[in-house]
Amino acid sequence: MSNNDIPILGDVQETMLGPLWARATYCVSYPKILNDPKAAQIIKDVSYDFTEIKKYLDEWRALGLLVRAKSFDEALKDYIDKYPNATVVNIGAGLDTTFYRVDNGTIKWYDLDLPNAIQYRRKFLAETSRNKFIAKSAFDYSWFDNIEFSQERGIFFIAGGFIYYFKEEEISFLLSAMAERFPGGEIIFDCISKLAVKVGNKRAKKYGSKEPVWHLAIGNPEKKISLWSNKIKVIDWFTMWARTSINADWSEKTQKMIKMTERLKTAKIVLLKFI
Repeated sequence: MSNNDIPILGDVQETMLGPLWARATYCVSYPKILNDPKAAQIIKDVSYDFTEIKKYLDEWRALGLLVRAKSFDEALKDYIDKYPNATVVNIGAGLDTTFYRVDNGTIKWYDLDLPNAIQYRRKFLAETSRNKFIAKSAFDYSWFDNIEFSQERGIFFIAGGFIYYFKEEEISFLLSAMAERFPGGEIIFDCISKLAVKVGNKRAKKYGSKEPVWHLAIGNPEKKISLWSNKIKVIDWFTMWARTSINADWSEKTQKMIKMTERLKTAKIVLLKFI
């Protein structure tokens, strides 16, 4: 079966290709933000016309995807330093390559995504004894049973570009269920503001989307998430660019957009602990 024989994907799953393209393209120029040779390798084998993605992901958006990945990597490495035999679950994995950037040789990793997304992932990435794929919706809680878990070893979840595609009820129920099943675990994800949801949906419509694609908005993470469960605690959060320096070589538009979105706090990284 060739790459072209695989049906691409639904509207949500197709978003796996944008982050892959951004990481593969911009990590070459900015390896100090993110060094992702696996993404650069995969992109050469993907049979897909990236013309529209290149238009949709201009420089500042693409760089934001690098910064998100960097933030996740840093949190993961800190966790793995404390729990070298940890279990890690990548929710909505798509063609994500985080495992290859942070693997210490002993972690157990699961990439979770919808069946057709996992089918597509298998064309470019192989399972191993420590890196397994789970072809299920994150909202099919039966995936909990596929995870090897012990509090002693630790468990960490990442969910990049995931939560704002769903409604608050869906996400709050999911995280509450995870907190019950995986006490002591941690999860890192990115979230966006009401303004970002509104602007993003307007832009998606311009590019052909008939329905809103983004739903959940989070302003103050501690205030919002504290309402979901008393077993979930925000242990860190910061605006997307708060811990990454702006490069003077970037375009004037990119620098302006980064400063504006930071001032408005449109995108944030959130780290939670299940207690």
